[in-house]
Amino acid sequence: MTDLEENDELEAFKALAYEGTPSEVAGNFKEQGNDVFKLKRWADAKEFYTKAINVLLPESRNRAAAKAAGTTESPSSEDATEIAEQRKLLEACLGNRSACHVQLRNYRSATLDCAHVLRLNPKNVKAFYRCGVALLALDKIAEADDACARGLALDPAHKDLLRLADQIVAKAQEVDRKRKKAEAAELRRKQELYVLRAALQARGIKTRSTPQPPEMEDARIRLVPDPVDPTSALVFPTVLLYPLKLQSDFVKEFGETETLGSRLDVVLGERAEWDGEGEYRPRGVECYMETPAGGLVKVGRGASLLKVLSGGKVEVVDQVVRVFVVPTAKAGAWVEEFKRKKKAERGEA
Repeated sequence: MTDLEENDELEAFKALAYEGTPSEVAGNFKEQGNDVFKLKRWADAKEFYTKAINVLLPESRNRAAAKAAGTTESPSSEDATEIAEQRKLLEACLGNRSACHVQLRNYRSATLDCAHVLRLNPKNVKAFYRCGVALLALDKIAEADDACARGLALDPAHKDLLRLADQIVAKAQEVDRKRKKAEAAELRRKQELYVLRAALQARGIKTRSTPQPPEMEDARIRLVPDPVDPTSALVFPTVLLYPLKLQSDFVKEFGETETLGSRLDVVLGERAEWDGEGEYRPRGVECYMETPAGGLVKVGRGASLLKVLSGGKVEVVDQVVRVFVVPTAKAGAWVEEFKRKKKAERGEA
């Protein structure tokens, strides 16, 4: 019984909120919204303004429908006063709700409420201001500028609109700077790509890309020190593969004039943890690169990377040079096994 009594009291309390004329009911919700708006409780304020709007909108739409159907009659002075108060409240509540939307960063909703306000009153300067703020936040600079200009046409000394105009100018300048920077970066990228392709072609280096290249972050074939200077030297991301140990070393920049031997002296200079037998020493290994046809080319220690790549026998796949490194004593057996597997992949006997 106690629960039922409490529920009855709650429903009665809710019903009281909707007693009176539409303007009285909406006015009550508006005042509650104003109270919590002052406390910066934007979401609560928005809900109260919405309740007021939900009371007023059906009345407004019914009048519009009756007018369109030609069934309206001249209202009494009392009705006319009520209608005028409803319109005034609807304009205010929509405007206040747009302010809440701005604070809550619901910028699209703010512009919709402002548009409704301006249909009710095309001279509502605050609506132009709030619409401009919301549009600027949405990076719709031209639209924000238009809203601001229309507001200033009504009130040229409006401080908030003047401040907004300065913000719009600053935003436009910032966007223009970013656009120019992006255009310059894109032009530079195209120049670097063009010069790189020309450098590779001039050196006779073959390259190929696959549908799923490996992720290498910023590692790539490039010209150093100046990517747009064709006289610069090429560097290549390079992977040293140790197939018999399932291990590898990655060299981010292998210069075209460097020899494989000089790199091996550095990489294999100290015994690796995985090299338990001590087989991988700079002068105790042989190096091979795969050909486009699936064969192998032996690479000597003293050959520069440029000489190896420009011979036309190998290619750089997905911007990575791949070198197989195996102990000299086991190289012959590994080469035969490599060839056997390649034949099997091609379905050859």
